[in-house]
Parts: sequence; structure tokens; C-alpha cells
Amino acid sequence: MARYTGSVCRLCRREGQKLFLKGDRCYTDKCAVTRRAYAPGQHGQGRKKPSEYGIQLREKQKARRFYGVLESQFKKYFEMANKQKGITGENLLRILESRLDNVVYRMGLATSRAEARQFVSHGHFTVNGKKVDIPSYLVEENDVVAVKEKSRNSQKIKDVVEAMEGKIIPKWLDLNRDTLEGKVVSLATREDVDLPVEEHLIVELYSK
Repeated sequence: MARYTGSVCRLCRREGQKLFLKGDRCYTDKCAVTRRAYAPGQHGQGRKKPSEYGIQLREKQKARRFYGVLESQFKKYFEMANKQKGITGENLLRILESRLDNVVYRMGLATSRAEARQFVSHGHFTVNGKKVDIPSYLVEENDVVAVKEKSRNSQKIKDVVEAMEGKIIPKWLDLNRDTLEGKVVSLATREDVDLPVEEHLIVELYSK
């Protein structure tokens, strides 16, 4: 499975804001954006004002990086969203929020989407009682996502659940912390997405 293997801190610096890709580290003084608030590379501190296309491109890149999606996959999601009824940009965000790795993160069962992706890939989660090890798996309304029974005794899982105990779970999801089992009450709406993404700019970019 293709994935980005470089420094995720470079991605945050390139977008000029925290994308919270490294979990707790992003909230400390060690955060690269806090220490070096300019784009990476030798010309990072001398970038010119971006064009309209540049602004649209950066918004698309930012959304991709929030969810940890590569370009080809992101384009497929856009094509799916464009075929669905409703507003394309909102459809796109709903699809991205429906990824299993994102749902695991949103439920507070991982400290970051990258960690959630790793947990899913290692087979620690089930959907409706069946093991699913594909992070891009799209959940549907009423699906039940749970930590696999054998994985509930994992110290890593226990540590993460304890660390994320105070995390606010969005209303479209429900989690039983005792059984580590959650339910997709409904699919996410635009109001449920708290990320600073201007999806209309992404639609404009792909509509050129």
C-alpha cells in the first residue's frame, strides 16, 4: 500500500499551520510549526504571494494531509463526491470522514490518524464483527466498529484509550469505553467537520 513516508512535520510547515499529524507532540513546544514557522527548503522564508491556482492547490493539499490520503485516492474520492447528489465539497468531506482510520481516530481509539491507520493495518479492529485491515474502508450508517477482542489486552491500546479518555467524540459516532465498541450513528455532515478546510476551493481546482 503506497503511503507518505517522509517527515510529517514538513507537511505542516509547508501548509503554514498545524495539521496535528503527530498527536500529543503537536501541542508542545517541540512542534516544528512553533519552532520554524515558515515553509521547508532553502527558499522557504522568501515565498511570493500565491496565485488563485496556488491557493486552491494548497487547500487541496491541506485536506489530503489532514486525512493522510495520496493524490490518486483523493481524486477518486472527489469523483465519487461529484457523482453523488448534493453539494460536491460537502460530499467529499463526508467520504473522507467515513474512512475507517478516521473513524477510529474520531472515536478516541488512536492519538492521531496516522496511528489509527497503523492500528487498522495491523488488524486490531473489526467492523460488524469482521476483521478489517484496510484503513481506507468506508463505513456506513449503523456500522459497529470495535477493537478486536484479542487486541483489548494490548498495553499500547490500553495506553491510548487512557490518554484519549477526555476526547470529545462527535455526535455522529457513539463509543462504549468499557467494551471499546463504537457505532456509526449517522454519516458526518459539514457541521461535524471541525477542520479548517475550505472545500469549495478544492471543487474549483478540480473543475478547471
